[in-house]
Amino acid sequence: MKIYDLVIIGSGPAGMSAAIYAQRAMLDFVMIEKEYMPGGQVVQTYEVDNYPGIPKTNGMDLGLKFSEHAKELGAKSITAEVKEIYADEEIKEIMLKNGDTLKTRTIILATGAVHQTLGIEGEEKLKGMGVSYCATCDGAFFRNKVTAVVGGGNVALEDAIFLSRMCKKVYLIHRRDEFRGAKILQDEVKKNDKIEILWNTIVTKIDGDEVVEGLHIQDVDNHVDKLLDVDGIFIAVGTKPASELLSGKLSTDEKGYIIAGEDGVTNIPGIFAAGDGRSKNLRQVVTAVSDGANCVYSVERYLQNA
Repeated sequence: MKIYDLVIIGSGPAGMSAAIYAQRAMLDFVMIEKEYMPGGQVVQTYEVDNYPGIPKTNGMDLGLKFSEHAKELGAKSITAEVKEIYADEEIKEIMLKNGDTLKTRTIILATGAVHQTLGIEGEEKLKGMGVSYCATCDGAFFRNKVTAVVGGGNVALEDAIFLSRMCKKVYLIHRRDEFRGAKILQDEVKKNDKIEILWNTIVTKIDGDEVVEGLHIQDVDNHVDKLLDVDGIFIAVGTKPASELLSGKLSTDEKGYIIAGEDGVTNIPGIFAAGDGRSKNLRQVVTAVSDGANCVYSVERYLQNA
């Protein structure tokens, strides 16, 4: 069976960057893409205005540019989902859910992060029927309707602004009395007449039989409950790392993010971590791209010393 120098798991900005650098380093590698549309979470971002050299773009276009760049260089990828990894030996084995097995000397985990849920009644039942975690994916379904966004970070603020361009009204529900997002986004939200901010408020239940019909909200200070009539709810309360692979063997922090430095080196020899799944201060496209490049440099050094 063929033994690769490297297998990259994940096709977001970190994985794509790793693929570009690995191809230029002439490593024998393959990238595993879980989704048919590469790009990771960035493709769900309506507007990206902080990636150097490409101002005022959107996540979909940026993700496609990453993919096109890697493929033009000759980077190879397969669409599959990883079931299990055996990393105890020098040659690692990756079991895919389709029954195939890959063997490799090194692995870059660029599996990113997934959306956090509220964990309230009605959320699971109405997913895809008014409950969404991606405004850019589903916002068009709510044109001229009333929606709510839950959260106080950059994503929540961006979602509220995006939805205000097509929705009749947008409630922005935040459990605190101040936002955590960038000041420029806060200013834009506060001056937007179509966005109503509900401070110190949480959602306790989502109503609806077949589609979302309303929200039960509660003031966190006086515990007063109210019913809010909305057609949809967009949940943007953060992410959690998709670090289930090698669970129990890979060192993670208290939140589950993989512990690795700027070089991507983890506690398991030959395993490297890049992107939003890595424990770090800033999770942005630009830092994910940097992680991918650094990991390939670490892979090269590892292979040279093996």
